[in-house]
Amino acid sequence: METGSIVGSIDVAQVTLYVFWIFFAALIWYIRQEDRREGYPLEHDVTGEYDKDPWLWLPAKKTFNLPHGHGEVQFPNDKRDTRPIAAERTANFAGAPLQPTGNPMIDGVGPASWAERSDIPEVAADGKNLIAPMSTAEDFSIAEGDPDPRGMSVIACDKTAAGTVSDVWVDRAEQVIRYFQVDLSAENGGRSVLLPHNFVTLGKIRGDERVLNVRSITAAQFADVPGTASPGQVTLLEEDKIMGYYGGGTLYAMPERQEPLL
Repeated sequence: METGSIVGSIDVAQVTLYVFWIFFAALIWYIRQEDRREGYPLEHDVTGEYDKDPWLWLPAKKTFNLPHGHGEVQFPNDKRDTRPIAAERTANFAGAPLQPTGNPMIDGVGPASWAERSDIPEVAADGKNLIAPMSTAEDFSIAEGDPDPRGMSVIACDKTAAGTVSDVWVDRAEQVIRYFQVDLSAENGGRSVLLPHNFVTLGKIRGDERVLNVRSITAAQFADVPGTASPGQVTLLEEDKIMGYYGGGTLYAMPERQEPLL
């Protein structure tokens, strides 16, 4: 009998290969289960029906303890998104494009859509709100030499002033600006709204006057920007709605944006 041989037709290398195959098959099974903790089981595109008790691939429920006393959640679960969709199919087949039936920026259709995140503020490791206005986050300031956006006018995509920046909201963990707080003019609603930093470019008008340019929405549309329930803090759900509104404006703010370029 040759060295490494267990029986006449099986040796150590062959057994090792079989063990690897079994391990790899089990790994695929595990991964395919874990990637179905959220968003499954799938719903039918037209009828909305789904199998409430699928046996293949779907894993057993796992409990996740949320930090800072926010309770616990279980996945997978049977919760479905029951929000009405303010849009209709352009054709009667699964996967057909949706045509908005109302104001898509407010109704959350297409690029203006938002997810039902938790209606609580995101918190840092120390338990403080992760995103906070600089007026209360006293350990933050605008870097020396950088332009201070407070007091600058906000110019919308229709070249009209929407309001003035009154405060800057910062991310305590990343140490970057997340939002500008804009006090709108009376004709645009006269309220304070948040403007995401990534929808803004710094520009100049009338010589050296610095302004913040917003290309996604018009000045009048600032009046309908989703607000916050509590001053000085923004929840995860409110953030998604705000980002969805400005994101939807890149397509829906003006009718010509939905037309072909040629």
